[in-house]
Amino acid sequence: MSMKKINNILKEKGKLLELIRFGIVGVLAVAIHYGLYFILLPYMDRNIAFTIGYGISFICNFLLSSWFTFRVKTSWSRFVKFGASHGINYLLNIILLNLFCWMGCPEKWAPLPVYAVAVPLNFLLVRFALTKKIRK
Repeated sequence: MSMKKINNILKEKGKLLELIRFGIVGVLAVAIHYGLYFILLPYMDRNIAFTIGYGISFICNFLLSSWFTFRVKTSWSRFVKFGASHGINYLLNIILLNLFCWMGCPEKWAPLPVYAVAVPLNFLLVRFALTKKIRK
């Protein structure tokens, strides 16, 4: 087996492991977000409950995505890029949440189809935000 082929196999294995780690962190972030949303929903507007859950989940997600998923050091630059990618993701989430509620999905369950739509897109945005270097 050639060295090039071995390098390609290791590179593919690394991408697969990165995807698995992303899944683990993603499940934890979704659990935090949804858990807080579910707890807060009886006491406030769904959009406020969703936003609070998203904010707390965002901080946990940034730290775990940096340290565990992509194995990079945290920095303000990465935090800003991560925040920008999550800003886009948040807008998609809040629009979808209200769309699913408008379509008749109960408020307490509406985040579940939102996650099904938004999580794959979020992986691409977060990966780009944390791993791509800005050219100076």
